[in-house]
Amino acid sequence: MVKQIIWSATAQKNRRDIFTYWNNRNKSRSYSKKLNVLFKETLILLSKYPLLGKAVKDSELRVKILKDYLIIYEIDDEHLYILTIWDSRQNPDSLNVLLHK
Repeated sequence: MVKQIIWSATAQKNRRDIFTYWNNRNKSRSYSKKLNVLFKETLILLSKYPLLGKAVKDSELRVKILKDYLIIYEIDDEHLYILTIWDSRQNPDSLNVLLHK
């Protein structure tokens, strides 16, 4: 069954920040548009196959890797909750803080 995708405010901000970074860095929106398509395609796939992402040990969280980004999410019977999108090139301690709030 296809699950409804629900974005947390944090995940929405993460996505906006990622696109803003690439827009400023490249002085163009073309890479951000391509990346957005990849995010959308991945989320459609996850909504159909929510167990596709790797389970996080001792947690209900799951992680799907997309390029340099980790899409961290939870699922229930009807929903796929996108909790955060994390750039794996960041300090890993910042992700630990997010996951243990």
